[in-house]
Amino acid sequence: MVEAKLMVGGEAGQGVQSIGFILSKVFARGGYYVYSDQDYESRVRGGHNFFRIRIKDSEVGTIDTSLDVLLALNQESIDLHKKEVVSGGVIIFDQEKANGQRGKRMFGIPLSELAEKEAGNKIMANTVALGACLGIVGYNNLKTAEILLKETFPGKTVGANIKALHAGYQYTIKNFRAGSPVKLKHKENAKTLFLNGNEAIALGAIAAGCKFVSAYPMTPASSILEYMASKAVDMDMVVLQPEDEIAAINMVVGAGYAGVRNLTATSGSGFCLMVEGLGLSGLTETPVVIVDAQRPGPAVGLPTRTEQGDLQFLLYAHHGDEFPRAVLAASTVEDAFYLTVKAFNLADKYQIPVLLLTDHLLATSYQTVKPFDLKKVKIDRGSLYKAGKNAKAENYKRHRVTKSGISPRAFPGLSEALVVTDADEHGEDGHLIEDAHIRSSQVEKRLRKYNGIRGEIEAPQVYGASKPELTLISWGSSYGAVREAVEILNKKRMRVNMLHFNELWPFPAEKVLNMLDKKAVSYVVEGNATGQLARLIRAETGMKVSGTILKYDGRPFTPAYIIDKLREEKAITW
Repeated sequence: MVEAKLMVGGEAGQGVQSIGFILSKVFARGGYYVYSDQDYESRVRGGHNFFRIRIKDSEVGTIDTSLDVLLALNQESIDLHKKEVVSGGVIIFDQEKANGQRGKRMFGIPLSELAEKEAGNKIMANTVALGACLGIVGYNNLKTAEILLKETFPGKTVGANIKALHAGYQYTIKNFRAGSPVKLKHKENAKTLFLNGNEAIALGAIAAGCKFVSAYPMTPASSILEYMASKAVDMDMVVLQPEDEIAAINMVVGAGYAGVRNLTATSGSGFCLMVEGLGLSGLTETPVVIVDAQRPGPAVGLPTRTEQGDLQFLLYAHHGDEFPRAVLAASTVEDAFYLTVKAFNLADKYQIPVLLLTDHLLATSYQTVKPFDLKKVKIDRGSLYKAGKNAKAENYKRHRVTKSGISPRAFPGLSEALVVTDADEHGEDGHLIEDAHIRSSQVEKRLRKYNGIRGEIEAPQVYGASKPELTLISWGSSYGAVREAVEILNKKRMRVNMLHFNELWPFPAEKVLNMLDKKAVSYVVEGNATGQLARLIRAETGMKVSGTILKYDGRPFTPAYIIDKLREEKAITW
C-alpha cells in the first residue's frame, strides 16, 4: 500500500494555499486518491497557515496528523509541526527564513535565491518549493505540474514559474542524499474529479436546475456564491450579492414564489438573520434551499475553523416553528452533490424550506471523487397546477386543504389561475384570515406534509461489523474520520460499526431503533460541546447513548483522536 502525508506551512501571503493545491492536483491527476484540508487564520497577511495533503493508492476520506514531508516556509512552521514528522521523515525549509539545522531530517533550500537566479523574481520562491517537494518524493513527471502552473498563473509569468519549478526539483535531486520516507511515481491519469464540498454543492445545484442564487459572502459559504457566479452566464442563472442576509433570504423566497429553483448559502450567524425569511417560506409554502456552512459560534466565533454546532438551531429556528422543513447534512464531497439535488426535489415536492448543513471542513477540503453520474439526477417539481375540465382557473386556491397537505402549485402570470398568498395566516384562497377553524385547518394541512417527507428520509448508513460490541454514531463531515477509526478497530479484532446520518429531519426514529443493537455500547461522535445529535436521538427515540466523543476547538476529528477518547472512556481496551 502506498501512502504519503505532506504539509505546506507558512503565513498568509507566502503562497501556502497555491503550493498545496497544485501539489494535491498533481497527485490526483497522477492516479492517486487525495484528501487535502486547509487551516488558516482570519487575516489577509501573517498568522500561521498550513495545507495538509494525504495521498494513497486507495480511497481516503480524512486527515492524518503524522507527516512524512513538512515543507516549512518560515520558522514557525518548523516549531509547530516538527513533532508531527515521523521517524525518517523530512523537513524542507527555506534556509533564508528559518533556522533549521542541516541533517538527515532537515533539508535547507535557498528558495528566494533560486527563484531570482533561475526565474528572475524572488516572488516565485513558492514555486521553487513546489518543485523541491516533488523532488523529495521522487515524483517522475513534471508535465502535470507545468500544466497546472499554466492553469493557475496564466499570462506572462508562466514561463518563469516553470523555470522556478525545475530549479527546485533539480536542486533537490542533486543535493538531497538522506532518502525520502515515501516514493510517489506517476501512474496513469486518473479519471476522477478533485473538488471541495462547496464546489460539489454548487454543481449539485446546477444539475438540479437552480436558476436563482442570492447570498451574502460569509466564510465558509462564500465560495458557493463565487462558483455559481462564475457559471452564471453559461448556465443561464441569475446570481446576486445583495446588501445582507435578510435581503438574500427574501429574494430567494420571491424567486420560489415565482416558480424558480433557488439557493442561498450562509454560515450560522448569517442564518440568524435569515430566520424570519425561513418562516415566510414555511407559511407561504414556498420552496427554498438554504445552505448553512457551519463554523464555531456564537457571534463571530472562529470564522475560519470548523464545528457542528448548528443542528439544534436549524431544527427549531423561528417562533411558532410548527411548520414542516427538512434538514440534511452532507458527509463527503460526493454526498454533497447528490444530497443537494435531493434538497431541491424535497423543497419543490413538499413546498417547504430545506436546510442543507455542511461545515468549514467539508466546505474547504478537497477530495478525489469519481465523476458524478448524471443519470441519477432526477428532477421532481412536485404537484403543479394544470388547467383543465376539473381545474378551472377561477376555482384555483393556492392553499387548498388536501389529504397530503400539498396544494397544487401555480406560478404567477404563467396561467389564468390567480395566485394569492399572504404572510399573515390565510385561508385556502391565500387571503388573510382571523377565523379559528381556518387557522387550525391550515396548520394541520401544512403539518400533514411530514407524513410524506418522513418516507423520503433515508435511514443512517451502516458500516463495519454486523454484530457489534461498539457502535459509533455520527453525522455530517465526521464521516471519514469515524469510518477509518472503525476500520482500525476492526483490524484489531474488535467488533465495531458506525451509524452515520446525513438526513436528520424529520428524524427517522423507527429506522434508528430497528438498526441499533441494544447489546452494543454506543458513542455519538460530533463536533460540538453539548452532544446535539445525542440529545436528538434521546428526544426522538427515548434511547440514551452510552456516551459522547465531542470536539469543539475548531479543529476536525481524526481517527487517532476518536480512538484515544474511546480509550479514556474505557470503551476499548486496545
